[in-house]
Amino acid sequence: MQKLNPTAQNPYNTDAAFDWLYPERIQLLSKRHWTPMSVARKAAHFLSQGERKRVLDIGSGVGKFCLVGAMYYPAATFYGVEQRQELYNYALDARDKLKVKNVHFIHGNFTQLDLDNYDNFYFYNSFFENLDKGDRIDHEIEYSTSLYVYYSKYLSRALENRPSGTRLVTFHSLGDEVPNTYQLVDASDDFLYKSYIKR
Repeated sequence: MQKLNPTAQNPYNTDAAFDWLYPERIQLLSKRHWTPMSVARKAAHFLSQGERKRVLDIGSGVGKFCLVGAMYYPAATFYGVEQRQELYNYALDARDKLKVKNVHFIHGNFTQLDLDNYDNFYFYNSFFENLDKGDRIDHEIEYSTSLYVYYSKYLSRALENRPSGTRLVTFHSLGDEVPNTYQLVDASDDFLYKSYIKR
């Protein structure tokens, strides 16, 4: 069991407090679009098991999952990829305020990354905005049903190519991106949180 990072005992250890790292407009998106603290800690615990794991958050938004994971599991390194420049910038600002070193943010589309560079993956259904016309973060990127299908298939193929033992956590996912070679090992009562290990 990894010890908690002392910096985890800080004023930002609740969802409400964590929101204060961001401007009001971003705070208003929190409940719908950012990972709850309890989920982030549970997922980070599962994904950071082992020596010096590299955990990638696909569609990291303002960086909450990565930052929480980095605070509580300092032996792992957390990476977040986000295609919106504004959210990427907010993630960098929050990282600087929290002074955590084991977290890195990447501005870009996850399809531009080599997933072989990462051990385990977190996915809070960042593709769903392509289907949900009524509750999008903004209108700065392209949306379409075909993009949802493309991203889901792309991620599924990439995960399929990962080695046995790869860990995956999904939150609010429809499951379209999870290959059938990934065995479900834990789920919340409402099935919004699911954790998998590749057979």
